[in-house]
Amino acid sequence: MDKQHPRLSDKKSSKPWWKVLGPGIVSGASDNDPTTVASLAVVGSTTVYALGWLVLLIIPMLSVVQAVSAQVGIVTKTGLEGAVRRRYGRGWAWLALLSVLIVNLVTLAADLEGGGAALSLMTRIDYRWFVIPLAASTGFVLILGNYKKIERILIYLPLVFLSYIAATFMARPHWSDVLRNSFIPHFSFTEPMVTGAIALLGTTLTAYAYVWQTIEMSEEAPSPSRLGLVQVDTTLGTIVAGATFWCIVIATGATLGVHHKAVQTAQDAADALTPFAGHWASLLFGIGLLASALIAIPVLSATSAYVVSEMFGWGGGINKSFWRAKRFYVTLVAVLIVGTGIALAGISPIKLLFVSSIAGGIATPITLTMVMLIAGSRAMKRKPLNPFLLGSGWLVTIVVTAAAAMFLVQTFTSKN
Repeated sequence: MDKQHPRLSDKKSSKPWWKVLGPGIVSGASDNDPTTVASLAVVGSTTVYALGWLVLLIIPMLSVVQAVSAQVGIVTKTGLEGAVRRRYGRGWAWLALLSVLIVNLVTLAADLEGGGAALSLMTRIDYRWFVIPLAASTGFVLILGNYKKIERILIYLPLVFLSYIAATFMARPHWSDVLRNSFIPHFSFTEPMVTGAIALLGTTLTAYAYVWQTIEMSEEAPSPSRLGLVQVDTTLGTIVAGATFWCIVIATGATLGVHHKAVQTAQDAADALTPFAGHWASLLFGIGLLASALIAIPVLSATSAYVVSEMFGWGGGINKSFWRAKRFYVTLVAVLIVGTGIALAGISPIKLLFVSSIAGGIATPITLTMVMLIAGSRAMKRKPLNPFLLGSGWLVTIVVTAAAAMFLVQTFTSKN
């Protein structure tokens, strides 16, 4: 039996159905982090509604990826990094580690900046004053707190995103244009469209969300008979996140994109809420941005510590005390320090948030391919994936890989 992930007792696996819900909602909601909010705002302000169809398509794509990841975690009883190391050896495990960790660090830095920018919108104080307190408080809570109690609070934070949904309707977009662009796919190979597409895929299908899902499920270890409830949990999370994605694009497209005003700062993005909130727009946008940061920053930092710990077989996790998992927590603190350093490097918050989405879009095909290889391997023999789910997962992987390749080709071609 694996010492790092022991089989849990029947008592734990027979807990009430409503207590199975939570990890998927938090994982899905964490995908709507400041990086995502900023990227969606940029896409809306540069392409208006033209990529609305892709935003809606991302909802089932993300649902498939999260469902596959949940089953991989339940069956293999380890996170993605541990599963890759067991199945394919240390070489492939190093590739998985680097593809997750590099993007995580940039995204963590961007989200720390995003959280700081949110507080800046509410206080009019420079965002840099908030970066270190955000990182320090995250480390303090994860080291000394009980994450399961924190998780029960985090599942309610997505309610704050209702401000974006309200803003969509109050922005009074041309609904005929919105519906046509949302349900009739079309694509032009222009720089804003290609860059916007890879940013959307990179920020919504980013590795940390589904890697975190494998980790959560391996630690929760629900009975395979509860797999249906787990899938409901992940679907709820992705629907909440996906609806918010679409609303942010429409709101920013209707208020900024139609006036050809690209998002450059968090204040620009806050202007998208002006039709709904008037002079309170900055405050509402700041609250939504802060909520997304409070969900994502703990998940990002913890995911980074987990993948490093699984790579080196250290064990540990956020449900263990500091003294029982010292190397895990030291790694977590180191990740927060590096992320803070990048965040304080002087890059514009919105620019760093968008760049991290591009980085995620390029690296995601690597980790997503590894998830699917594990999902279709003998490691899943105790509970093989449904062939339709497995095929859908590979289809998503192909789409994301094609988008990344298209972006790279256009980037190098335009330079020449």
